[in-house]
Amino acid sequence: MRIGYRCEDCGAVRILGTTRTELVWLRNRKHVVQEVARHSSGGLDLWMSDGLEFLDEHSDHSVLVEAM
Repeated sequence: MRIGYRCEDCGAVRILGTTRTELVWLRNRKHVVQEVARHSSGGLDLWMSDGLEFLDEHSDHSVLVEAM
């Protein structure tokens, strides 16, 4: 099963290589992860970077975490 974000408003989908729990965590703590990214020399895991990018692109939309 593949898990990812889906924008309810425009229908865009992003499948990310992690668990549903981690995607909910990222969506709910986006501001914290962005702050860590600014101060981290090692960068974020790829799923976090991709997830943040999707959430930023759809910041004014309703975004769901679901199995695809």
